[in-house]
Amino acid sequence: MKVVFFGPPGAGKGTQAAKLSECFGIPAISTGHIIRQAMVAGTSVGKIAEDYIKSGALLPDDIVFLLVAERIQNDDCQKGYILDGFPRTLVQAQLMDEKRILVDFVLDIELSDDSIVKRMSGRRVCNACGAAFHIEFNPPTVDGVCNECGESLTIRADDAPEVVLKRLAVYHEQTEPLKAYYEKQNKLIAIDGEGTVEEIFRQIKEVASKAGDLI
Repeated sequence: MKVVFFGPPGAGKGTQAAKLSECFGIPAISTGHIIRQAMVAGTSVGKIAEDYIKSGALLPDDIVFLLVAERIQNDDCQKGYILDGFPRTLVQAQLMDEKRILVDFVLDIELSDDSIVKRMSGRRVCNACGAAFHIEFNPPTVDGVCNECGESLTIRADDAPEVVLKRLAVYHEQTEPLKAYYEKQNKLIAIDGEGTVEEIFRQIKEVASKAGDLI
């Protein structure tokens, strides 16, 4: 099963991808986490990424594509993978098709801009292991501490309200056209992003199970 999670920034793609990963036993691959690892390590790509992310802009397609293509060659992806945050542009999607990075279906989490701004202000992330939390919708067991590795949680720079609004504008202009691209391939499945984490996951698990039976 090869799945893409699609939707605006802050829609809960990372949280839902992690839950689906646990349910089906295939890795959830977050491009955001791959990029942040490069930023923390201070690599040349990481330094370039940091400038883009702080301004709310998207990374160049070729850089992101190479990072993802390398990651899915790992042994844990042989039975499938869940892509969170990729593709984000039509060029990336076309590169995937051209290079035979296969996608069975795309889960589109739909949420209003107002809901997105509210959600993102409460997000927390672990820079050590990449685990994501939310102070209201998916809180850690201990406030400010990662459940997975025990490291401190932080607020991402790109979750600041002014950056969120810019990211949403970029999403609507550059990423939302992917809906039509995957609709033409009969791969797009809409998910109502309003509600609790568990309510949303019940929808996702149901449609993923049905879609998986057809693969």
